[in-house]
Amino acid sequence: MAVRSHDNQTRAFGRLLWELAEGSTSLIRHEVRLARIELTAGLRGVAAGAVLVTFGTVLLLLGGVLVIIGLILLGGDQWLRDRYWLAALIIFLAAGGLALVFASRGASLLSPRQLAPDETAATLKEDTAWLKRQLTSGATSS
Repeated sequence: MAVRSHDNQTRAFGRLLWELAEGSTSLIRHEVRLARIELTAGLRGVAAGAVLVTFGTVLLLLGGVLVIIGLILLGGDQWLRDRYWLAALIIFLAAGGLALVFASRGASLLSPRQLAPDETAATLKEDTAWLKRQLTSGATSS
């Protein structure tokens, strides 16, 4: 009888291990499937957002071009006595100057100086100095 009970326990333990392995495999498959579904949904959202941003940007650029054309026509008609070429040149120079200001400001924001984690570096130096003080004071007090 003791052998039989031991055999039943071994079978029950083996069955438990088998069910654990089977359940783990099933769980992993379901997790992978869920991750794939979430990733697909996320990518669809990103794609839709990118399309909307692109269309909005194109419309904004077209609107900007129309404003510039309107300014050229207004300047040439009202102030420069039908010298539209001069109005176009003035608007071009103004827009070019504005573009240079924006580009130089953007370049300064992207410089390595601006991107360096100065506060983190300073904190790390302070931590290193503190740790050295702790180690040396611990060594002298022993």
